[in-house]
Amino acid sequence: MQKRNHSREFKLEVVRQVATGQKRPAQACREYGLADSVLSRWRKEYHERGEAAFLPQQAEEATTQDQRIAELERFCGQLALENQVLKKPSYRISPLMS
Repeated sequence: MQKRNHSREFKLEVVRQVATGQKRPAQACREYGLADSVLSRWRKEYHERGEAAFLPQQAEEATTQDQRIAELERFCGQLALENQVLKKPSYRISPLMS
């Protein structure tokens, strides 16, 4: 069987037709020449990701990574400031001289 590549718009259209009840899954498969497993996979992805379905997940993961990096950089900066304050000699604390 030949593997076909369908556009994102086509996948969304088919899944929306099934989701809204406009077409039954079997009817959509027959009409568009799709295997049941293909439509099931599309429906699952649409259910999990909504309108972001059928977009590369790398873009989504990249934003998550960027957010995590920014969070860690802020935390590192905070620790650096605290460390700097702790290294300064404190004139308030003086050893007890007997």
